[in-house]
Amino acid sequence: MRKILLLISVVFFFVSLKSSFAQSNISDFDTSSDSVRLINTKSSLGAVLRSAILPGLGQIYNESYWKVPIIWGLTGWFVYNWIQNNNYYIDYKNLYIQSVSIGQENSNYKIFREFYRDQRDLFAIYLGLTYFLNLVDAYVDAQLFNFDVNSIGDKISFNLRIKF
Repeated sequence: MRKILLLISVVFFFVSLKSSFAQSNISDFDTSSDSVRLINTKSSLGAVLRSAILPGLGQIYNESYWKVPIIWGLTGWFVYNWIQNNNYYIDYKNLYIQSVSIGQENSNYKIFREFYRDQRDLFAIYLGLTYFLNLVDAYVDAQLFNFDVNSIGDKISFNLRIKF
């Protein structure tokens, strides 16, 4: 299961690298009256590579400082729970093996062993998803770094009228 998750993570990482090289750094956006040129000042590849090395470093590069404690907190929580469940799994596995070896098989040890193994594997998946979403967030944040909502905000309006 771990090998499959690692393989999927590596494939997504290299696909994101390929798309980073395929895009140009200058994009043209046409508005109703004139043409605006948007130049990306943050490298999406640089942000993804920084986040791949140390989760949260891409967010620091993109100046999204408020996201870093969230990423580190989630990662720390998932690592802590993975270690805790792994320790419980090892304990109950050893207890079950001992109960089988003395001839008094205790099915509760087997149930607890399987429960903590499943919980450990779930937290490994959560940790992998957190890492992957960290990379995606760094990429998207770098792409939208220069996007200014205020320049088009004057032209966009929303009216909602409800009649009873």
